[in-house]
Amino acid sequence: MNKITVKIDGMMCGMCEAHICDTIRRVLPDAKKVKASRKDGEATFLSGDEINTEALKRAIDATGYTLVSVSAEPYKKHGLFGK
Repeated sequence: MNKITVKIDGMMCGMCEAHICDTIRRVLPDAKKVKASRKDGEATFLSGDEINTEALKRAIDATGYTLVSVSAEPYKKHGLFGK
């Protein structure tokens, strides 16, 4: 499982965050824990499969936002109390 961070330019409000989350879920149906933050200018989600960054970029750009970068790091599930 990987934690994917997508830097996005153009989010201004809560509705923008919702549009980004909906777009990610539509393009990557296996994405889990999808969150977007206009303050941080990014969206994060978990995925066990390889993601198609070109398809994600096209979908986000089509909504009027700009995908700036995509990064992935291994995700480790933390147990009770972060251990």
